Amino acid sequence: MPKNSKVTQREHSNEHVTESVADLLALEEPVDYKSSVLNVGGVPPPPCKNKGVEEPQDPGEERPAWNSKLQYILAQVGFSVGLGNVWRFPYLCQKNGGGAYLIPYFILLIIIGIPLFFLELAVGQRIRRGSIGVWNYVCPRLGGIGFSSCMVCFFVGLYYNVIIGWSIFYFFKSFQYPLPWSECPLVKNGSLSIVEPECDKSSATTYFWYREALDISNSISESGGLNWRMTLCLLAAWIVVGMAMIKGIQSSGKVMYFSSLFPYVVLLCFLVRGLLLRGAVDGIAHMFTPRLEKMLEPQVWREAATQVFFALGLGFGGVIAFSSYNKQDNNCHFDAALVSIINFVTSVLATLVVFAVLGFKANLMNEKCVVDNAEKIMGYLNSNVLSHDLIPPHVNFSHLTAQDYTEMYGVIRTVREGSFSELGLEPCQLEDELNKAVQGTGLAFIAFTEAMTHFPGSPFWSVMFFLMLINLGLGSMIGTMEGIITPIVDTFKVRKEIFTVCCCSLAFLIGLLFVQRSGNYFVTMFDDYSATLPLTIVVILENISVAWFYGTEKFMQDLTEMLGFRPSCFYFYMWKYVSPLCLVVLMFTSIIQMGLSPPGYSAWNEETASERFQSYPPWALGMCFTLITLAMLPVPVVFVARQFHLLSDGSNTLSVSYKKGRMMMKDMSNLEDNDETRFILSKVPSEAPSPMPNHRSYLGPEGPSSLETTNTSPNGRYGTGYLMPTTPESEL
Repeated sequence: MPKNSKVTQREHSNEHVTESVADLLALEEPVDYKSSVLNVGGVPPPPCKNKGVEEPQDPGEERPAWNSKLQYILAQVGFSVGLGNVWRFPYLCQKNGGGAYLIPYFILLIIIGIPLFFLELAVGQRIRRGSIGVWNYVCPRLGGIGFSSCMVCFFVGLYYNVIIGWSIFYFFKSFQYPLPWSECPLVKNGSLSIVEPECDKSSATTYFWYREALDISNSISESGGLNWRMTLCLLAAWIVVGMAMIKGIQSSGKVMYFSSLFPYVVLLCFLVRGLLLRGAVDGIAHMFTPRLEKMLEPQVWREAATQVFFALGLGFGGVIAFSSYNKQDNNCHFDAALVSIINFVTSVLATLVVFAVLGFKANLMNEKCVVDNAEKIMGYLNSNVLSHDLIPPHVNFSHLTAQDYTEMYGVIRTVREGSFSELGLEPCQLEDELNKAVQGTGLAFIAFTEAMTHFPGSPFWSVMFFLMLINLGLGSMIGTMEGIITPIVDTFKVRKEIFTVCCCSLAFLIGLLFVQRSGNYFVTMFDDYSATLPLTIVVILENISVAWFYGTEKFMQDLTEMLGFRPSCFYFYMWKYVSPLCLVVLMFTSIIQMGLSPPGYSAWNEETASERFQSYPPWALGMCFTLITLAMLPVPVVFVARQFHLLSDGSNTLSVSYKKGRMMMKDMSNLEDNDETRFILSKVPSEAPSPMPNHRSYLGPEGPSSLETTNTSPNGRYGTGYLMPTTPESEL
């Protein structure tokens, strides 16, 4: 440190000197904090130690850190890679042009996904706080963003853990041979045993899902009471999540070694097994046959943007929470690209697995269709409804192939054109079976389970599949809970263990809503209304607060100081212009889609053994809009409270002083407004302010600034150089 600097001149003086933060930032050289002690709240420093001896920080004030970079990457991968990669991405890919869908998805991943993922990683690592503390620091008036993120995480966690509970139920049911959903149950009808009518009208796996697992009611208005088996599974799921969270990242990081890596082992095993199945190649070929005309439809781009948005977990706060435990010099730019690419590759891998299995299932269903319709034709031939002359001579009914049936079907349809519909024959085209897209619970608990009943050693594959779903769900749930717990603990200084237990207990009690017989309908409601629109708005505000209120140039300078290199100007233009525009378009298209689609759900009808669309009753509609309102309410409330000074924004509350080489920060939040300036500029608040000593102006990322300008910075703090990479953690 230069000899003429203010701190050096008074360092050996017994006089206690109080300096402003701007003074400290104006020094010619950075302060060596390794030998200084940060003291918040005016607590007197401990006695001076011998020179050169580094004093340990108070363990209570020390922020936990990842044990290794691998743990951190696995945690981010476990959070971003979830159930949506397995049962949502393949469905969208099949629906929106097959291989052609990968093109808009990859483009939007580059211009929206990676830049915004990098932004969240960077702000969390730079400010070292959860979402509430981060957005309070970046833009105090938009500090409600963090609270909205917590609300959305809570809503999503409520129903997401229910899906883990369903997977736990199927996992334990898989330890049977044959699998309990492989055949329809028999019921007594007098002295005869007949197949359960509801199961006979649908299928064994469909019946097991709706009747045995969910025991579902006919509508959302019919509660039907609690499903006690699913209640126990939900309790088990919350106990596992709570135990993983109580120990913090040291515990959850170790959990990630298994929960993040095991799904890849299972996916690879399923891919190898699936490729050996008959018809698997048909499914994969159908999957990657591009329909390029689909790329011209706006709906495809909207759904691709939505999938990119949710696949990376943007807006939940989990990304920020995990990165806040990193070292300041961690290369989060590399992390953003790596995790995004792993997420994309995982989605493609899961798609290969899904369509290999669905190709096998489609061949089975097509063969069944051929057999059933061939029996109808033989009946028509025997009753002289159809002439034997219509049957090609080479057709052998005992070994009827799909090609032979297609030829026979075409001849009959041509000859009996007028009365063909009366015969009730189906075309039995493999393409039609492959086009029956399923997603979500329909894919995991109906289509996949049906295909696995035909696997040799089906219980083994079922156990592996549902264990994979449990691990995928747990990885995402840990990140979701971090998005709640980390910001609350950082902001309100509550005991993490106690808050975690209270949060999980409350979530379980509210989650009983989802384990009623009508619970599946509430899962659909929360999935449709509690996350999509609120999260889109949250990420828009995150982007705008960094790029326009805090300043993109200033943020780029912060990244340069933190990373040791300046990120590409590509991110500058993405953050400032492209990403906000794309997000606003996505928000309006989502609102339009919600307006055009009648609000409702698919209800199971016991008599017809099929799903049918039902509109939400008025009270359920009110509940839908309440979810959206509650999720977004913190943003305007905090904005109004801070705009009219009803709530402190946390600025001008810290005084930094040096004495004998120690730095102390004093809380000024309890001072009167007219005393704040005197406190910063003089030794004690009661003294008259003295003129500020001469100092070099602080050269911030946006050019020269003086003390007067730094006090009016967009983020309400004393300039952006306040949190340097080596600065000890401070209260923001």
